[in-house]
Amino acid sequence: MPDLILRLALPSPLRRLFDYLAPADVPPSVLQPGARLRVPFGRREIVGVLVEVTQQSDVPPDKLKPALELLDSEPPLPPALLKLCLWTAQYYQHSLGDTLSWALPTLLRQGEPAEVRQERIWLPVEGARIDDPRLSRAPRQREALKAVLQHPQGVRHSLLSTLQLNRDSLELLLEKNLLRTETRRRAPRVHNGGWLAQPELPLNAEQRAAYEAIRAGFGSFQASLLAGVTGSGKTEVYLQLIRETLEAGKQALVLIPEINLGPQTLARFEQRFNARIALLHSNVNDRERLDAWLAARDGEADIVIGTRSALFTPLKNPGLIIIDEEHDASYKQQEGLRYHARDLALVRAHQENLPIVLGSATPSLESLHNAEAGRYGLLKLTQRAGGAQAPRFLRLDIKSLPLDSGISGPLQQAMRQTLEAGQQVLVFLNRRGFAPTLLCHDCGWLSQCPRCDARMTLHQRHNELRCHHCGHVERPPRNCPSCNHVDLRPVGAGTERAEERLSILFPDYPVLRIDRDSTSRKGAIEELLSTINRGEPCVLVGTQMLAKGHHFPRVTLVAILDADGGLFSADFRAPERMAQLIVQVAGRAGRAEEAGKVIIQTHLAEHPLLVQLTEQGYFAFAEQALSERRAAGLPPFSHLALLRAEAHKPGQAEDFLDQAYLQAEQLMDELGLQGIELLGPVPAPMERRAGRYRAQLLIQGSARVPLHRLLHAWLPYVETLPGSRSVRWSLDIDPIDLF
Repeated sequence: MPDLILRLALPSPLRRLFDYLAPADVPPSVLQPGARLRVPFGRREIVGVLVEVTQQSDVPPDKLKPALELLDSEPPLPPALLKLCLWTAQYYQHSLGDTLSWALPTLLRQGEPAEVRQERIWLPVEGARIDDPRLSRAPRQREALKAVLQHPQGVRHSLLSTLQLNRDSLELLLEKNLLRTETRRRAPRVHNGGWLAQPELPLNAEQRAAYEAIRAGFGSFQASLLAGVTGSGKTEVYLQLIRETLEAGKQALVLIPEINLGPQTLARFEQRFNARIALLHSNVNDRERLDAWLAARDGEADIVIGTRSALFTPLKNPGLIIIDEEHDASYKQQEGLRYHARDLALVRAHQENLPIVLGSATPSLESLHNAEAGRYGLLKLTQRAGGAQAPRFLRLDIKSLPLDSGISGPLQQAMRQTLEAGQQVLVFLNRRGFAPTLLCHDCGWLSQCPRCDARMTLHQRHNELRCHHCGHVERPPRNCPSCNHVDLRPVGAGTERAEERLSILFPDYPVLRIDRDSTSRKGAIEELLSTINRGEPCVLVGTQMLAKGHHFPRVTLVAILDADGGLFSADFRAPERMAQLIVQVAGRAGRAEEAGKVIIQTHLAEHPLLVQLTEQGYFAFAEQALSERRAAGLPPFSHLALLRAEAHKPGQAEDFLDQAYLQAEQLMDELGLQGIELLGPVPAPMERRAGRYRAQLLIQGSARVPLHRLLHAWLPYVETLPGSRSVRWSLDIDPIDLF
């Protein structure tokens, strides 16, 4: 019988599979696609995933190496997930090995067993007694033995701190042969009793209609866009749909955009459900992630909540997928495998025949277009839950008003009235740090990053200038590097500066800053949220982290300090993002009995976009934006791919993209492809970043199929271009920004 050849995907950027001989001692029946094998690769040993078993190879037989060992008797990747990874690699034009690396937990990529963790159990030796003479002078050991004797079935190692048992004392008792240890597989948590830990809230007519429409599609693929104004009770609809899923003996997967929403979402789900909930995001350690992943795969987790990477979690009995805040840009991975979790979740739901719910107060234009085209069911919630009123918008023209750290006089007055009424104020400013830049008042010098075409931000608390693009950090100069004068001034306002000034303006009230810098410490966001939820008057100041999904019942005034940034961006998606951000931030106001007010400071109070958004609402804005996109032939009415390149020397990246352009033109002629435009190459909007010069080539297609035909034929040529070794390049399918 000819040798079996294993075709493996290896964690490498090369978009191809690698052939190996089967290990000598492994029966062919256990070589299943999705299993992991350890193989030699150059001078290293790495872990690959079996894609297929064949008897032919293009590699000469004497060059084929045998795989070293099979790591799984049962593939850890179920067929449904392997199928999703194959689709993902093909659609995003990415290496399959690298795609599988994104899908597998770190410990599985490193070759750890795909098994639930074994746990050490401490047990008393038969005949062990606390009056043993060897313990007469060891009171701690005597207490430890006494505690273990009260648990004849043994004490789990993970419970030592709960029982206040000292590990050193136990180790000494082990040496004295008074204790012994066993290793056992951790017993799965079993679900007992009903699913509800607290009663459900009554649904209003709109919520009930949305719930019934989605429930009617259970058991098959159906995409629903739940477009509900902020505070309309979308989460209650999700919770009742999940209860329905659990009662049918199935699992629910819930994706959230930000780690910071994790604790809040988890708390809400734990209060409602008597269920086994797994939380998956980048702050979970490798061991906890693997345990949660395996629990979901084996059906021992009923609900899986996570950020974008949780999309690749295997489910034994999948029943429902929910994408909360579906418009959020965080669902798009921006390096490596540049996938969009929302789009892939739709593919997964379709492949596994599941209902999927996309929820947002400000749906993306792509999702609204799909709903209009009939691909999604559109379910609108126009009323705030519990009878709360929608907030009132005020556009405050600040053209001739003096600003104090970005805060105008009328705004300060409104804030003071709100705080004196015992309510909370939220101040939104989309800039971290103390001030966007440092300026010399004498010669006009600005603190430029030495590695990027960007200015550095002054962080006063740490007394440093930081580049938010490449991470470069330096001390602020005492004298101007250009003219040597000492009159260096911070220009503009960041969250730190706003926090400092607000503390001076309102000394009787706490000022809480919520941004990436203030919440980087573990548990910091939970501390801040618990302070806010006490309901005492305070000022919250922060970046877009504040805009996402938080429920602050006592916030009645929202102030947006600078709404003009998105009106003049080179990116065609900037107005959509700005509109979403304004509506999401505004949605934090007046979510309980008191009415809410939103004050938008702007130099362009009569700008049509701001007028339409504040007077007619997000859906009127979206309709107008979609008609403009249709006229301009922009997504969702066309499809984009962006070839980015960066190099150490100026001009190198453009030369590489010029060669790629010529190759693409030639292929379009050979394949007879219509409706595709090549735009560029041009320097990136920020040409120099982290010391590298960047350029890009945009490929725009009126239809998806011809565009992907071109990309599939083109990339092998791009990989072999003369400049491909000296240039770092990447292809982004469906890019969400052109920077």
